[in-house]
Amino acid sequence: MKLHKKFKNFYEPSTDTFFLADNLKQEHGYSALDIGTGSGYLAQALLRNFKFVVSTDINLYNFKSHNSKLSYCICCENADALLYKFDLVVCNPPYLPSDGINDITIDGGKDGIEVTFKIINSAKNNMKKSASIMFLTSSLSNYDKLLHDINFIGLKTVIVATKKLFFEELMLVRAQINE
Repeated sequence: MKLHKKFKNFYEPSTDTFFLADNLKQEHGYSALDIGTGSGYLAQALLRNFKFVVSTDINLYNFKSHNSKLSYCICCENADALLYKFDLVVCNPPYLPSDGINDITIDGGKDGIEVTFKIINSAKNNMKKSASIMFLTSSLSNYDKLLHDINFIGLKTVIVATKKLFFEELMLVRAQINE
């Protein structure tokens, strides 16, 4: 099978991945979903505190090459193929502003939020009533608009942690069903 060149790349764990993983240590429950698993690093971190962990990625190459340790890997876009409700959903989406999606591992759309919003909007259907979605965004993106748009679709957002880098600030956001 020949894969399109944009799908041969996957996101190697980096500062943002480690930042999110460190903040997942206190999360517990039965089921968790890692959307856009890439290397599978976050899904493996979730296995410490969750009994049932599912990972999804649009890139079939990731599953064939990098995720042999994960039991439940589904090749799909976002969470669109899933009917299960999870206790926790996590995502380290591509969040850098870009004119187009040339590199699916980093290009987040014109404002750096379009891909993230699409993921969150898809994942909200896979949340138990008490569940959270935890995801990263960047000060380089239009994160105020992202948080506003997520609130508009019925999820309450709060920035739970930040990490200052020399060229940007990473923000870890928790979104929950607004009741």
